[in-house]
Amino acid sequence: MPKLSDVAHLGKAVTDSLQRGAPDIDMDTVPKMLDLSAEGLTDNVIAVNANTGNQRQKLVMEVLVRHLHAFASEVALTTEEWKTAIEFLTKTGQTCSDIRQEFILLSDVFGLSALVDILNHPKPEGATESTLLGPFFVEDAKTISLGESIASEGKGEPMLVRGRGNPIMRCMIDTWETDQDGFYDTQYTEYENDCRGRLYTDANGRYAFRGILPVAYPIPNDGPVGQLLRTMHRHVFRPAHLHFSFVTASSSLLRRFISGVTSSSRGRHISVDQLIGSDAVFGVKSSLIVETTRVTDPDEARRLGFSSDSFHLVEYDFVLLTKEEAAFEQAKVRHAASSRIVHPQVEVVGTSVALRSLP
Repeated sequence: MPKLSDVAHLGKAVTDSLQRGAPDIDMDTVPKMLDLSAEGLTDNVIAVNANTGNQRQKLVMEVLVRHLHAFASEVALTTEEWKTAIEFLTKTGQTCSDIRQEFILLSDVFGLSALVDILNHPKPEGATESTLLGPFFVEDAKTISLGESIASEGKGEPMLVRGRGNPIMRCMIDTWETDQDGFYDTQYTEYENDCRGRLYTDANGRYAFRGILPVAYPIPNDGPVGQLLRTMHRHVFRPAHLHFSFVTASSSLLRRFISGVTSSSRGRHISVDQLIGSDAVFGVKSSLIVETTRVTDPDEARRLGFSSDSFHLVEYDFVLLTKEEAAFEQAKVRHAASSRIVHPQVEVVGTSVALRSLP
């Protein structure tokens, strides 16, 4: 059978679509798709998707279709439920903006973001673990010098954060947090870059900046994701934390947070500590939990740039992987995943399709 463009008497809608870049399919490669059963439907969808030259895309789409169809069959998905899901996803997209990503939030509350992070950032012993990016990262953070503040006056209890990583000079660090009321700057009607900043390590890999003591906060719950969580009677809160992102020429891009801030000076966990084991988006890791120290030396506070007589201190050292080390760890995960997948071989004969599992 010829390609579509070789067929006589094509309508304008078809020719216009081809001219705009719609694939000009050789119809001999397309299986016959008539009177399909549920099982036959799944196999045929996989078959028509199999013409891509991108083998990774082919694998991902095949497994996605199989699991998606199996899910619908297992729960006997109704038309009304399907329609509700479509409307929900539509509203999720409509809620997104330049400073709000409702789809990332949806991925977060399903644990998918945490799972993808685990799969893509495996760490050998000694390296710092990664965790969720979250939906509040922006590219326009203000650049500060070492020791300067990412937060304007009055945003919360003053805090100094310092440490070092690998001895990498000019490692770019993005860091962001909420204010004392539990809101990120992007959540305000009038967006002002605050409680976030970008800084660079010194020649020994050291970093330091002034911020504020983090507080617990709710994930955005005024949109479709929040409505979904209410129907499942799930809480929407995250423990206090700081976000860090690292970019260097030699190390992989890492995004992680330090979570579960505690206060030794008060002799007890601050109230948000109750949420450390119950993060709404499954992002807390024990290796990233730190404890603050209360420094009450007015001279030291002034020397560091604080207007108050005391401040909280957080010290944390990061160990980053090189790009080569990260690629090696990721390859091990990919190889293990591939070994668990049975790859079907698709054969198209005339207009029929047959699938068999490869040994």
